[in-house]
Amino acid sequence: MHQFFVEDSQIGKEYITITGGDVNHIKNVLRMRAGEKIRVSSESGQDYFCEIAELTDDFVQADILDEEVPGTELSAKIYLFQALPKGDRMDYIVQKAVELGVYEIIPVSMQYCVVKLDEKRAEKKVKRWQAISESAAKQSKRSIIPKVRPVITYDDALAYANTCDVRLVPYENEKGMEATEAALNRLKPGQSVSILIGPEGGFSADEIEEARTTMNAISLGRRILRTDTAAICALSAVMLRLESSELKDED
Repeated sequence: MHQFFVEDSQIGKEYITITGGDVNHIKNVLRMRAGEKIRVSSESGQDYFCEIAELTDDFVQADILDEEVPGTELSAKIYLFQALPKGDRMDYIVQKAVELGVYEIIPVSMQYCVVKLDEKRAEKKVKRWQAISESAAKQSKRSIIPKVRPVITYDDALAYANTCDVRLVPYENEKGMEATEAALNRLKPGQSVSILIGPEGGFSADEIEEARTTMNAISLGRRILRTDTAAICALSAVMLRLESSELKDED
């Protein structure tokens, strides 16, 4: 079933009005017709099962058949602070992070980042990453489109990360899994979680020392992981822990 995202103002009591680029996509790319079923999510995260009632050049009207409860979102908001990686790895990180349930992605410029973006290039990259986020959100049936923020400095990243309830920094030199297990066991529904991932060259001594003052350093195992692998590994661990807790609460 195809999925589309709309603003809350486009949702009525009995039907939803889809406008913008999705109209052309529905009519001319997907070639959908009246009577076909679609899934629509609002900006506030509510999901609706709908049936297309009318198609015009300017809008598509979809009658609301049912509201989906519960939705597909995690019970905690995960903020991924990702050091800028080389090549197109950020494309992959954004795609997989969205599939795993991330709430927001914040690219970070760090000391050992190979990639250095000027303002114009950074703006163009963020626009591309946001488009990847939307595509991944549709594919994975997310209820929201995770926001990709503009690239920020390390100090600004720490300040933002420190507003979260749980603050995790996977570090390759952290020994043992005790801290990791303890951090995961402390996760609770409704919390905000920040995960700070370093670049290919790792954290500088000053960066990790500064992070340790307010964040929990954890290990992702005895192997050295690439920055994209580390992001996916950390997100997977948090996602599975939250999903497991939700299932236990339902029982």
